[in-house]
Amino acid sequence: MSESEPSPEVYERGRGMDAHNQVMRDIRSEKEKTYDPHEPTRVWIDEDNTPDGVRQSLTIILNTGGCRWARAGGCTMCGYVAESVEGGSVAHEALMDQIGVCLDHEAEEADEPSELIKIYTSGSFLDEREVGAETRDAIAETFADRERIVVESLPDFVDVDKLEDFTERGLETDVAVGLETATDRVRHDCVNKYFDFADFEAACKSAAEADAGIKAYLLMKPPFLSEPEALEDMKSSVRRCAAVDNCHTVSMNPCNVQRYTMVDELHFAGGYRPPWLWSVAAVLESTADVDAIVVSDPVGHGSDRGPHNCGDCDDRVQTAIKDFDLRQDPSVFEQVSCECEATWEHVVEEESSYAAPLVR
Repeated sequence: MSESEPSPEVYERGRGMDAHNQVMRDIRSEKEKTYDPHEPTRVWIDEDNTPDGVRQSLTIILNTGGCRWARAGGCTMCGYVAESVEGGSVAHEALMDQIGVCLDHEAEEADEPSELIKIYTSGSFLDEREVGAETRDAIAETFADRERIVVESLPDFVDVDKLEDFTERGLETDVAVGLETATDRVRHDCVNKYFDFADFEAACKSAAEADAGIKAYLLMKPPFLSEPEALEDMKSSVRRCAAVDNCHTVSMNPCNVQRYTMVDELHFAGGYRPPWLWSVAAVLESTADVDAIVVSDPVGHGSDRGPHNCGDCDDRVQTAIKDFDLRQDPSVFEQVSCECEATWEHVVEEESSYAAPLVR
């Protein structure tokens, strides 16, 4: 076994479903491509809705040694660990080189520095096996003059002392937690995440002690759910998350088909279809009254491997979703229509987990 091949020894045994973990390790071991530890995985400039209004954002995906949980097997839909650096860790100097590349990109592409910094590792930024304390402190210092920072983490690693590296420098700080669903059964059996909703609630409390906030990341339509089941699960999950103290934003993201995942295997065999964009719109429209910012970012929209409708209306519905993200006005969805909406309504009425997908 090579040192970069996922291994059950990397994370605690007994978490998740053994069968899921074994399948995911086998799939992930097919990865052949390698990555430069001095280059970030991705960087881009966008706009995001924050508790202080819409802000220009610089999004950074650091290339680390990979999510600890994914290296043990991990989530059924997540292929990001396949983009990670071999060996399981990246040196402080290399990670700071990645930050430098991102700042150079911002200087070239933006007229002024972004107020909002979003840092993801496709794992847990607060896990010191991915990003060490020295690097975390240096990153906090680098962006201390910005308005707000978002970092990504599983709830296990949400710790007051780690977050105070940012909040004590005057940065408004949020932790993006990949909760995926508020339903424990779905998170355990369909996503293969080991923690409970109660652990998410505990992370919200820990973040509050450090004067930091929480963004809940939800997954629309994990494998093994029909379209109507996924739709109802998301409506319920958005409301449950919005009701938790210190969870001010809910990002509901439709599943897309990534390589080196169980979802990819199911999709190839005809057993999985990404969610309809109409379903995404329906969740946003029906939960617009909750006491939280609710947004969605459909990745790969309109493609066979991403959330899609019929192909003719995908861009229009995606535009409405992005408009809703910024304005939180559900009336934007009244301005888009298509004949395929009737097909989607039939799917929502008739599709079951035992005959899914009803329409590809």
